[in-house]
Amino acid sequence: MTSLVTTSDDGHVRTITLNRPDKMNALSGALAWSLIEAIDAAVADDNVWVVALTGSGRAFCAGLDLSGPPNYSPKSPQNAQLDDISWVGNFVLALRKRCDKPVVAGINGVAVGAGLGLAMAADVRLIAESARLMAGYTRIGGSPDAGLTMTLPQVMGYERTMRFMMENRTVTGAEALEWGMAGEAVADDAFAARLAEYCQSLCEWSPITLRLLKRGVVKACESNDMEQQLRYEVTNIRMAFGSEDGREARAAFLEKRKPVFKGR
Repeated sequence: MTSLVTTSDDGHVRTITLNRPDKMNALSGALAWSLIEAIDAAVADDNVWVVALTGSGRAFCAGLDLSGPPNYSPKSPQNAQLDDISWVGNFVLALRKRCDKPVVAGINGVAVGAGLGLAMAADVRLIAESARLMAGYTRIGGSPDAGLTMTLPQVMGYERTMRFMMENRTVTGAEALEWGMAGEAVADDAFAARLAEYCQSLCEWSPITLRLLKRGVVKACESNDMEQQLRYEVTNIRMAFGSEDGREARAAFLEKRKPVFKGR
């Protein structure tokens, strides 16, 4: 485990914190894989009944670090070459499929792109009143990944999902409740305490009950093949990022100007 992700235990609650505050917890390959390793470690520890997931500093997760180094993978070169889902798909697989323990996302600040995907892959979301949620893919010439084509329609419905992403909307604290993206909005100054309190309250129930409950709900939501959908997302975002418009969108984003698209 690297310092990019920190963990702490309080009774049966393990808190996993993205720890890259200087970059608003933007996702490098190393941070993303460290997070996945931390989730998998929590699954393997019988003393952990509930997992809390949050960010350090003023952000939950600002999405992909577009200015960062090339992709990192802890896998061997050959296994990395054959990995058609990578960390971006593993957020959903790790939090929902491999982890049958409740995962509570404490959205303490901005969550964008894959960072939003990470939050939406959790089972329950508490959001700080000042926190902002945005997909952001249209802004950088991409298409949704990190499971958002599955998780957003589950909570928002079809049209709201389309509007939210096509219009590049930003949803803040209380609005997230209205849109179904979170179950509770909390004042900023009370957020950390409420997140801890809520997670501890879940530990009043049997961990066996909670794990079987989650298995059943996740299974019921798998109306299509989860891994197939994640591969479809990755295929689409590769095409989007590989297009001229995609490159222009990212250049304009980094240069803080309005992009000029040509439809190719």
